[in-house]
Amino acid sequence: MTDLDLLHFEQLKKDVQAQYLKEYTPSHDDISKWKGIDIIYFQEDLRKKAKGNISEKTFYTYFKNSPVTKLPRIDMLTLLSIYAGYASWYEFKKQHLFAGEMLQDEQDLNEDDRRELEKTVSSALNLPKTENSQVKTEIKTPEIFDLQNKPIENQFIEQKTVAENSNKNKTEKPSKKSYQRTAWIAATSVFVILLGLLGFKDEIFDKTYTYCFTDADRNQKVQSTIEIKVLKENESPLFFRIKPGECFYYQTKDKNIKMQISSTMYENLEVNRNLENAPEEETIELKPDDYKMAVYYFSTKDVKGVNAVEQFNLVRQKRKQLENLISNEAVITQVYDSDIYGLESLDKQDYITLVTTPTTSLKNLNVIEMKRDKKGKIISIKFKISTNENNQ
Repeated sequence: MTDLDLLHFEQLKKDVQAQYLKEYTPSHDDISKWKGIDIIYFQEDLRKKAKGNISEKTFYTYFKNSPVTKLPRIDMLTLLSIYAGYASWYEFKKQHLFAGEMLQDEQDLNEDDRRELEKTVSSALNLPKTENSQVKTEIKTPEIFDLQNKPIENQFIEQKTVAENSNKNKTEKPSKKSYQRTAWIAATSVFVILLGLLGFKDEIFDKTYTYCFTDADRNQKVQSTIEIKVLKENESPLFFRIKPGECFYYQTKDKNIKMQISSTMYENLEVNRNLENAPEEETIELKPDDYKMAVYYFSTKDVKGVNAVEQFNLVRQKRKQLENLISNEAVITQVYDSDIYGLESLDKQDYITLVTTPTTSLKNLNVIEMKRDKKGKIISIKFKISTNENNQ
């Protein structure tokens, strides 16, 4: 990467901004000031025209800061170049050369890399070979002794050795009995320990508890993703994500369990259990949340296939329902998966416009937290739209 590449990227951002402004009117002309619904509409247009997507985190990393200090991935540069009307990132740079800039062809660059690799491999093949030294084994021919000519002293020594070996075999028999006795004691000790473990297994080993979830109104398995936060004393919480229709299995030797259960379509629930008396299998009922159900319906209902009159009436009906549900003083916050920009506040009307406009991004809308007053009006909403480059 060169400084010229960074300058080219700043040019590309301006072309991307100009392309979007041809058809849309965001809250600000400057792309670095876009946020919230502006970004969602831009993502939708990018998917439609360039057949690709960028996440909110990527947008805030590379479009909120100017100038940038590093380039995005090459596939991201190519995607943005296609959106701006060019065949590739290379083609964009080729048509925006600076004075005196020499742009090397991509194919030539790849050929140079290949030649450099061949040069490296060739050098490795010319390294001197290490000769393996052969180990010569000298075999000595055993000497043949004539017993008649053998000295008397040698005969005496051999007789003494035979006698010592005989005594050694006699001493091996008692040691073998000692080994068997030790092995029997060890086996008995292991058996006693196993009996002790069986007697105190509940205090020593983890126990598995099973929690299944049903819809309190429909008496059927919950068909949406469930998030569970297990709170442990003096420890950080444990987070679990349960797929639709599945049960939650939790191993522990603790005496108590405290869980906070949340779902995209059900009211949040906190469960406390004394595990000394609790069953190992339990079914927990979740109460449907009318507001969350409505948001899910708004997010997944496709109104593009109907005629203009029906589409207008459907959107108007959605807006009217949300107007009645949400307080005018409600605090609404969108959470971003970004190190640069984490939270954004929306007013009631902006939020209603966001969730009643059919876009692909709304399929990933997740209500993190919601509070109501005593009259049932929603006074606080915290939500997140999970997106990544692979979402189409």
